[in-house]
Amino acid sequence: MQYSKQRRTLVSALAMAGIAGKALAANKAQSDGRAPGSDTQYTQWGWPMPYKRVSDKSVAWLKEKGWWPLGLGWQAPWSGQNAVMAVMDRQGLLTKRGIEEKFTSFASGPALNEQFMAAKIQVGASGNFPVNSMVDKQVPLKVISIVCPNLRHHVIVPLTSPIKSVKDFIGGRRGKGHEPCVVGLTTGSSAEFYFQTMVDFHGLKIGKDVVVKNMTLAEQAQMLQDVDAVVPWDFTCSMILEEKKNGRSVDVSYPYNIYQGSVYVRKELIDNVPDVVQAITDAVVEATLWIRLNPVPTVRTMQEDPQLKDVSTRLLLQQVLEYNNLYKPTYLFPIADFWAMENVKISNWLYLNKRLQKPYSANEFGQVFAPEFMTATFENLGWKIPGFPPTISAKWPGRLGQLPYPPYDTMLTMTSPQVWPQSRDLKRAYSFNGLVYQPTGF
Repeated sequence: MQYSKQRRTLVSALAMAGIAGKALAANKAQSDGRAPGSDTQYTQWGWPMPYKRVSDKSVAWLKEKGWWPLGLGWQAPWSGQNAVMAVMDRQGLLTKRGIEEKFTSFASGPALNEQFMAAKIQVGASGNFPVNSMVDKQVPLKVISIVCPNLRHHVIVPLTSPIKSVKDFIGGRRGKGHEPCVVGLTTGSSAEFYFQTMVDFHGLKIGKDVVVKNMTLAEQAQMLQDVDAVVPWDFTCSMILEEKKNGRSVDVSYPYNIYQGSVYVRKELIDNVPDVVQAITDAVVEATLWIRLNPVPTVRTMQEDPQLKDVSTRLLLQQVLEYNNLYKPTYLFPIADFWAMENVKISNWLYLNKRLQKPYSANEFGQVFAPEFMTATFENLGWKIPGFPPTISAKWPGRLGQLPYPPYDTMLTMTSPQVWPQSRDLKRAYSFNGLVYQPTGF
């Protein structure tokens, strides 16, 4: 896969935009943190003050439920999402809204989901496969935000491997009696869904051409000799390909899945303490804005977690620029119609492969999303609600569910970060980094 040069170009562009904390837009003007004609005071990173605090009644309900402090789970080795959750924690963005909280980092989605299903944590972040699995198990949850759009997954082989493309897996290991190739991945994760979808698309046979071995990301990063390939997600992909340089990519996940990471909450929170859910949603967006202005401090914040303290600063910065600052922050909006259609494809595959009890319709998946909270956040900020994720052009020739997907806006196709805010993104004047941006028609 020829992507290293493209990445270096894009990361350089992101660094110039992100580290300096600059944004380009029409109709901008210097500001003291207030939009013209408004008494609203904005932080440097674009959050309107003062903070809205949750009610005493909601705090009492959480305490009575035994959910005080509120438990939030996140995944340290999952790029994009890890920055948002670490910043929410270390910047005290829930504490400022009157919520006592406890953040816990996990190594993978399946481990986090076990704690969520047992109600030991009440807010979580997982990829598409784990969320689909919980929906099938009728876990009472609602998705309130999208995170880490277009997270890359790769099929990576050792540098000395004769495999040049995934079709080379057909027939199994060469010169070894055609025994299946062994592929290491974390079962129950989005990596497994991507790999199995790719295998089906290319006509490979599980058990004949390839067999799957459950491996942690740390094990995958070592590129052990007893496996023919590994299928990690970022940042482990980048660690292998760019840092360790002990493997090479023969496939990437973009043609098979438009990746969706989700922040979700237990439905009881929505039913009983909606102001708490609103505070969580607001904190996710504020963290995203803080990261946009402060990518280098974000990395230092992430390295305070034991699972990330030994990850190189260069690698984490590259991941923050790619998964947090590449797209317009409107990617956070959980567009139910779009993501429900993409999840139908995932659920149908899981059902056919006996991983779910039943197939799900787009309407059923649409009920999993609770966009009303992000709608309120965008209204507070003066942002327009997007009809499509900013990763997908209105002229995109693809159709959800029909593989392979033609290229869309990813690190492999973009040469610079998306400009934000633009006039068309706003409903009213908005202040970010000392500049005021005006909506279309001002």
